[in-house]
Amino acid sequence: SKVCFNMNNTTSSSALSLCPTAATLFFLPSVYTVLFLTALPGNALSLWVFHRCISTISPTHMYLSHLCISNLLLSFIAPFLAAYYAQGSVWTLSGILCQLVLHGITPVLHINIYISLMIVTWVALSRFAALIRHTHASRPSICTILLPHGFYTCLMKTSFASRVCAAMWVLAVGGIVPVTVYYSVNEAAAADKDGEVKKGGRAEVCYNPAVEIGGSLSATFTVPVITMFFVFYLLVLLSYLTVLRHIERSRRSTKVTTSQSLLGKVLRNIVVIQVVLSVCLLPYHIFKPIFISLAHDQHQATLSPGPNHCHPLSSFVELKNCLLLLAALRGSTDPLMYFLLDKTFRHQTLRLLRCKRNEPSRQMSWSVTGSANQNAGQLGDGQVAIATVGTT
Repeated sequence: SKVCFNMNNTTSSSALSLCPTAATLFFLPSVYTVLFLTALPGNALSLWVFHRCISTISPTHMYLSHLCISNLLLSFIAPFLAAYYAQGSVWTLSGILCQLVLHGITPVLHINIYISLMIVTWVALSRFAALIRHTHASRPSICTILLPHGFYTCLMKTSFASRVCAAMWVLAVGGIVPVTVYYSVNEAAAADKDGEVKKGGRAEVCYNPAVEIGGSLSATFTVPVITMFFVFYLLVLLSYLTVLRHIERSRRSTKVTTSQSLLGKVLRNIVVIQVVLSVCLLPYHIFKPIFISLAHDQHQATLSPGPNHCHPLSSFVELKNCLLLLAALRGSTDPLMYFLLDKTFRHQTLRLLRCKRNEPSRQMSWSVTGSANQNAGQLGDGQVAIATVGTT
């Protein structure tokens, strides 16, 4: 989020300007345009496949469908973000386009990021619940002992997944929108008025320190958001590691033999999922507290303008925006993940695109999103291991 502190020093931040380089003026608009061109058709196709081409309704289907909806919203706002970075240093802060970015586009962007994070976490939990209950080892997993039986039962119900998705949307919208609206109405507007006074009546441009660095309330709100991210990130990592360990224990103790190549495939796909999370979301959330700390130090000291009266945090603002773009790019990579990791989704997509002949119905048994009502006694270790392949 556009976060930091108001700065009232010897040299006012209102008298300084952000000096965008080619990274802001060309790179960010270009990549946001690519995001629009890839995320829109990819997620629209994925949503169609999940709802029209795969008959089984499962918790994982429910989570991924909501993830597709969130990514579609992201794709719709990507052109506005491209225009903002290309023309934001020309737009006036009070202009319609700038206000649209502040009041509408920015909240949707951050809602998408944290909806994605929460959905991935619940997908991991639902797969975790299914696998440790449907595999058999010499002794039960410690997780089945510590956590109540009803917890696993709920995670495997589609109705519960639907309620969880609704709660995630309420949490994300209710937490992000009020802060961004307060920020844009009070902090940025106050900076615009102050800028007009200090600059002889010339209106502040949209791409300015007040907008990109923000105010104290925004910075305060960032602390629980960062904490939530790392809690969810570690929870996803822990659940996948626990699932993998449980599969290994089950393979050694059961009569059903699971090939090493199958386990290697499961491990590879789990690593792919974790890498996508780490590459797309982790860098931004690591840099956010660093950015806030830098802004706080700048707040304590006298602002020393750089060349051409550039704000001293101009380069860090551009780095923040590039990492935010990296987090948003997950909207384009999600359909690719579904295609590579879920065999049923891949076959149904190819069938829809008429790139491959229809596959036999038995392929449904390979899906990560298999029916929650499938008889646990019929699940061999090979099938259970495959179930982790499509988890996202």
